[in-house]
Amino acid sequence: QVQLVESGGGLVQAGGSLRLSCAASGRTISRLNVGWFRQAPGKEREFVAAISWNGGTYYADFVKARFTISRENPKNLVYLQMNSLKPEDTAVYYCSGRDFGMPTSRTGSDYAYWGQGTQVTVSS
Repeated sequence: QVQLVESGGGLVQAGGSLRLSCAASGRTISRLNVGWFRQAPGKEREFVAAISWNGGTYYADFVKARFTISRENPKNLVYLQMNSLKPEDTAVYYCSGRDFGMPTSRTGSDYAYWGQGTQVTVSS
């Protein structure tokens, strides 16, 4: 059973930075494509970034040059470094996993494994 746990969320002022972590258990994270999604109150869940099992990265247009996704396989972790945060980045951020034999996806329903989410709040 694959479990994903996010951490690193919190309250930050606009222009600040946070680094989210996604820890995997039950499966080595090197065998997963990992995506980050977010959901703000009253809005649908949206794709933020993804990293393939072999290191390819993909970003939503609205986070390019501000967010960086990376992985540290020996620690079984994937990170989302978020810089220049804006109030509109406020949301619950979710880590998700898809087995490495499938292509990386920007669609949430393609991911089989999900964490519980971590709240990110950016104040103006």
